[in-house]
Amino acid sequence: MTQTLADLRTQIDALDAEILASFNRRARLAQQVAEAKLAAGDSDHFYRPEREAQVLQRVRELNPGPLDDDTVARLFRELMSACLALEKPLMVAYLGPEGTFSQQAAFKHFGHAIKGSPRASIDEIFRAVDDGACQFGVVPVENSTAGVIAQTLDCFLNASLDICGEVALRIHHNLLSKQTELSAIRCVFSHQQSLGQCRAWLELHLPHAEQIAVSSNAEAARLASQAPDSAAVAGEMTADLYGLNLLERHIEDDAENTTRFLVIGRLKVGPTGCDKTTLLISTGNQPGALHRALAPFAAHGISMSKIESRPSRRGAWDYVFFIDVEGHREDAQVAAALTTVQTQVSFLKVLGSYPRAQN
Repeated sequence: MTQTLADLRTQIDALDAEILASFNRRARLAQQVAEAKLAAGDSDHFYRPEREAQVLQRVRELNPGPLDDDTVARLFRELMSACLALEKPLMVAYLGPEGTFSQQAAFKHFGHAIKGSPRASIDEIFRAVDDGACQFGVVPVENSTAGVIAQTLDCFLNASLDICGEVALRIHHNLLSKQTELSAIRCVFSHQQSLGQCRAWLELHLPHAEQIAVSSNAEAARLASQAPDSAAVAGEMTADLYGLNLLERHIEDDAENTTRFLVIGRLKVGPTGCDKTTLLISTGNQPGALHRALAPFAAHGISMSKIESRPSRRGAWDYVFFIDVEGHREDAQVAAALTTVQTQVSFLKVLGSYPRAQN
């Protein structure tokens, strides 16, 4: 028998009441967890990245649909974020001002219940976490189109912080302006990386406009709101923030354009079974030195997903290597490989083991 619309709405109202009650039961349990941690003398580690990663993985596996796994994960992320805020709100630094992709990455990883702290540069994010002003920071590390963000890697050379997580964020660039016609635009503001990611579109549609690199896309939107003959390449949310017209959507040259962000903090993250480890090594300048340093990973069946070189700043033509491998440093095979690597290099530093980004 077909149910009437009134019957269906009555069932939805009843189910909403059940969901609300369940939300609050979970929140009260979260408060009890905080009380138990305080009683045990642990007042700093209410947030555990490995625990949250395991919860999200579990709900993905349990999800029967029709909601897709990513939607379910986002709902539970926000629920956990709100519950954590009842225990102890997280202060998270990101590349500001408000409206940047870094802020979006922070929300994607921690949920919207955090206290965001916009910073003017990547260096300032590292300093904010290092001096304790913020518990965590979110920094961009590489883009699928434009490559590595060198400033982030350079900050790790002298930092004492750990990598606690990663975020993969699909990047959609938009052209924003006070103007309504492309022909009226004389200059385009954006971050250097974003200008590079939209190079072909800008050369085709705005060949007459000067391209000006600024500290962030949100800063670009702010500047475009003040200069009537200008435009910004930025995220859609900045259009409302700065009163701009959205002239063109998704002008990135690569439809799969994705930026990877790292979460930095002072927290050693436990294994989840789906982890990644980032390390920093330096080898002598001898034939085969890098090969000998990397061979233990192959010998122990460990996949290496990334290697990037940067000047060490200790002398001309002296380099360090940033390496990502699959697995956690506490995993038996990874630990054995690192022990052998230590004997083959002049310097080894594990920057962190952390849950791999799910999407």
